[in-house]
Amino acid sequence: QVQLLESGGGLVQAGGSLSLSCAASGRTISNSAMSWFRQAPGKEREFVAGINRSGGSTFYADSVRGRFTISRDNAKNTVYLQMNSLKPEDTAVYYCAARDATMVVRSPSVYNYWGQGTQVTVSS
Repeated sequence: QVQLLESGGGLVQAGGSLSLSCAASGRTISNSAMSWFRQAPGKEREFVAGINRSGGSTFYADSVRGRFTISRDNAKNTVYLQMNSLKPEDTAVYYCAARDATMVVRSPSVYNYWGQGTQVTVSS
């Protein structure tokens, strides 16, 4: 079993930055593809960014490409999401997810483990 704990959310003005962390415990995530999802009120959970288990490949939603950067440190069992140039439409609860496979998949249904989420609010 893997437990995931997100941190780093908060309130920021439009144009600002936030850095999210996802710390894993229970076992290593070095064999897992890791992704960030988000869910705004009244909307479905959507893929934001993903990184394969080696960290050699990253994937982004069109809405965040060029503004967000996903990275991982397998030695620290942690995944990060650097968010720059934030917009009010980025407001959501952000979730970290792990999939026991090499490749990132954009569908949330295939992820085995989820964190509790961290709130990100961007004011205009």
